[in-house]
Amino acid sequence: MTVTEILQSRKTTGFSIEVLPPLKGSSIDKVFESIDSLREFNPLYINITSRHSEPVYQTSSDGKYKKLFVRKRPGTVAVAAAIQHRYGIPTVPHIICSGFTPSETEYVLIDLNFLGIHDLLLLRGDNDKEMLVDPKECHRHATDLIQQVNDFNEGKFLDGTTTDPLKNKFSFGVAGYPEKHEEAPNMESDLRYLKQKVDAGAGYIITQLFFDNQKYFDFVDKCRAMGITVPIIPGLKPIKKLSQLSVLPKTFGVNMPEPLVRELEKCKSDNDAKSVGIEWLTHQCKELIAKGVPNLHFYTLAASDSVAEVARRVY
Repeated sequence: MTVTEILQSRKTTGFSIEVLPPLKGSSIDKVFESIDSLREFNPLYINITSRHSEPVYQTSSDGKYKKLFVRKRPGTVAVAAAIQHRYGIPTVPHIICSGFTPSETEYVLIDLNFLGIHDLLLLRGDNDKEMLVDPKECHRHATDLIQQVNDFNEGKFLDGTTTDPLKNKFSFGVAGYPEKHEEAPNMESDLRYLKQKVDAGAGYIITQLFFDNQKYFDFVDKCRAMGITVPIIPGLKPIKKLSQLSVLPKTFGVNMPEPLVRELEKCKSDNDAKSVGIEWLTHQCKELIAKGVPNLHFYTLAASDSVAEVARRVY
């Protein structure tokens, strides 16, 4: 079954996670350890993030620092194949526009098809002017990427050649933003573009992280009013450090409810903040489950222990 089919068939709230590929040259064992710590909750699927490049700083001959962008992690193809082979759990590699040419994307699709991995999450990705590939050479929007995947499913390649349609077509989800994408002029236009992605074949939506469930519920209501009927999966992340009080809103464009802010401001250490994060996320999850969401999707980067504690309390 594809992830879309799994979500559509859910009668209870499922559990899924997102992991980050290891740095190049590093063992995948840390990824496996993170997954192993959460296996008891029977993940429905495992997402693997993708990054076009990451900044590094080098010292030049004059003693000044120079900022460079390099690809520091293996592609999601290898990581997805390793995870699916080891665990037999559906893997969902992220495919992004930014930093990758359509030709590179086509070869990724060819490899994934050969490996029998047919679930994807299609994203635009961050538009960084300093990335390795000229943005003009990449798809500008996720809808362009969706069109390429749809064409590939029908056996149409970038060079104009064709073959038979895929027997097992790629199924895909897309991202949604309960508090609006930072580049969208307003929520209405953001939802309009989201509907275009769904109309083009997206089988489900996974949201950006949020800390206020009402933002999610309002987002779902607005999506339904727009005629978007696919499952909308809440994306969740536990707070682990005091610094995240300022970092998360800036990085992800999310607001933190005042009661959460007040509790974090009382914390004296990261351990205190971690406890607050677990309590807050537990409350979020219980309320979301009570509302009958089909799945809770956890962003586990550096937080698998907190996610495990929350899952034990709510499943």
